[in-house]
Amino acid sequence: MSETKTEWTPRQIVEELDRYIVGQNDAKRAVAIAIRNRWRRQQLGEDMRGEVAPKNILMIGPTGVGKTEIARRLARMTGAPFIKVEATKYTEVGYYGRDVESMIRELVENAIGLVRDRERAGVEEEAKRRVTERLLSMLAPAPTTFDTTPDGPNSQERYERTREKIRAMLLAGEMESRTVEITSEQRVMPMMLSATGAEQMDIDLQGMFEKIMPRNTVRRELTVADARKVIFEEECDALINKEKVNAMAVDLAENVGIIFIDEIDKVVAGDSTRGADVSRQGVQRDLLPIVEGTTVQTRYGYVKTDHILFVAAGAFHRANPSELMPELQGRFPIRVELTDLNKADFIRILTEPKSALTKQYVALLETEGVAIHFTDDAVDALANYAFQVNQSTQNIGARRLYTIMERLLEELSFEAPDMGRGRVEINAAYVKERLDKLTKDEDLSRFIL
Repeated sequence: MSETKTEWTPRQIVEELDRYIVGQNDAKRAVAIAIRNRWRRQQLGEDMRGEVAPKNILMIGPTGVGKTEIARRLARMTGAPFIKVEATKYTEVGYYGRDVESMIRELVENAIGLVRDRERAGVEEEAKRRVTERLLSMLAPAPTTFDTTPDGPNSQERYERTREKIRAMLLAGEMESRTVEITSEQRVMPMMLSATGAEQMDIDLQGMFEKIMPRNTVRRELTVADARKVIFEEECDALINKEKVNAMAVDLAENVGIIFIDEIDKVVAGDSTRGADVSRQGVQRDLLPIVEGTTVQTRYGYVKTDHILFVAAGAFHRANPSELMPELQGRFPIRVELTDLNKADFIRILTEPKSALTKQYVALLETEGVAIHFTDDAVDALANYAFQVNQSTQNIGARRLYTIMERLLEELSFEAPDMGRGRVEINAAYVKERLDKLTKDEDLSRFIL
């Protein structure tokens, strides 16, 4: 099951996540229940529905073990607006409320994109029809007057026949290289809007200026193929009801939005009462109303955060979850611990997921006509190298596999276009030849792998 839907059962959610993420069953079960509870809430009566708050989740575990990927895959499965933010982004003194609220505005922007894509799917056929008509008018413009004789060189009947012939050629793709002139109108925004980051402001200053600024007419000569793309976008914009999109996006963000707050452990304050520790404590205080439930003004309207699902994550190497503000701890009632990855996990990561790294490289090199095959002993060696490097240097979890695979296949990726069609077997000897020296030299491992 890869379709986007909201009626996933917890078991189905876990099974789908298993296709992409190895292990971490406790975390998968926790998010599966949280998502199902959102569906359950929608089935309740209006009075009870408003009282049921989301069960926010705190994920505890080292980097590279799947925390972000679980949340991202979950959002993709359910079609929910999703953003990932870094808690450390909100540490500047003097920008607390403003910065923290910006995550809600980012979430709504994400929702706008999702809703626009859905609405766009409903108008594509009409937009394509309009594109054809506009291109037809450019390629076969109607004369100002017609001959009175039916078969004259400028008669109505002859024009209609020519027009239908060109329409058939357009639909058959036979006019794509012809050149047409398209005219579009643009409004020049004041420089101060880009300088102030108006797209992130609470009010829609850009929209206000668009209504009052004069339009500039721009004429361009394009091929039919390029003009088709430009006109299609214009027609889709004309057919989509922006106010409807905005309202639907706000509702989507409020009821099914997911915000992933990474590095939450980095805003745990120490014993100091000055400097950075005060800033970190301030970030927690400003996060609290957002997570508890408040109303944030955005350029698309007011957004209530009461039913947005917050997933916070952190390694908590130097701090404990209990060191977060008690009020903030209480807003993350579900806590799951993700475990370090061992060699067996790396083997599974390299082979089992639908988009496993080995499968990605096989597909990439197939585009060059080069077929590569990873033997079992090669996968075992790669997993062992990844595990050992993580143990001897900084542990970055599954991300270590990306650097190791790039180093392993660097030469092959470079030479592939010139090799012609062929088959390359990646076995343990191949892996050892290219990685052994790097992994045994700690300094090289630290800076290269």
